[in-house]
Amino acid sequence: MTEADFLAALRTLPLHPGALDLRDDAARLGELVLTTDLIVESVHFLPDDSPGDVAWKLVAANLSDLAAKGAVPEGVLLGYPLRDDKWDAAFLDGLRDVLTTFGCALLGGDTVSGGRSYALTAIGRATVSPTRSGAQAGDTLWVTGTIGDAGAGLAIARGADGPAALLARYRRPTPRLAEGQALAPHVTAMMDVSDGLLIDAERLAAASGCAVTIALDALPLSPKYRAWGGDALASATAGDDYELLFTLPSGMEPPVAATRIGSMSEGAGLTLTRDGAPVPLPPTLGWQHR
Repeated sequence: MTEADFLAALRTLPLHPGALDLRDDAARLGELVLTTDLIVESVHFLPDDSPGDVAWKLVAANLSDLAAKGAVPEGVLLGYPLRDDKWDAAFLDGLRDVLTTFGCALLGGDTVSGGRSYALTAIGRATVSPTRSGAQAGDTLWVTGTIGDAGAGLAIARGADGPAALLARYRRPTPRLAEGQALAPHVTAMMDVSDGLLIDAERLAAASGCAVTIALDALPLSPKYRAWGGDALASATAGDDYELLFTLPSGMEPPVAATRIGSMSEGAGLTLTRDGAPVPLPPTLGWQHR
């Protein structure tokens, strides 16, 4: 099965209303927001990544889903495979760092023996919680921060030359919790950018029943990424940015620093432009598990 096939099969099971038909990155139980992410060696992190960085990324990826729902973190549940004392101790150091940095507490979890595959459930609280599916034709499309730094960081982690700042964006991403909480009352739709800007924008558009157009020349690229040699199209298909992608009614400005990168319209699908002219879609829009 592909990931899409498996999700379609899951939708034939009894679903809680808070599951939102499994079409979003988090579930709702009243004011509680719940999300689960897994990271697996050689898929989400490299075999020689440090245990502390693995712990940080595991928590940050989950908190990024809470950020996209405008949620304040309440705590996390950890599923952990015990390996060896040195690795486990270093993982705990990284876990302490990330939980302390983002004001999040450990609620519990489970331990097993096995390979390097880690699961985390994050729980947050939000009174206003946007979904992917609320965008309307005529809305504008925005993204926080910069795009592509983590993709460059992955290349550096694999041996390419490049600055430590880009490597850090890959190994220790920052979930945009404050931005998500500020945006939640205003946006029509919001999600985080984890698998790549293009594929995630296409998902947001599909969930909302809209078409989306993205201007490549509008994408926010950091000076370090540009100096490294990165380009807009590569940035748009790289994952692990953990920025927030959101839509606003036409004419509205966001309450946080963000860049307008496109718009929503009637129809379906993704269109790319550069200097106002259409650009062919790349063969791959971003990361897909299968």
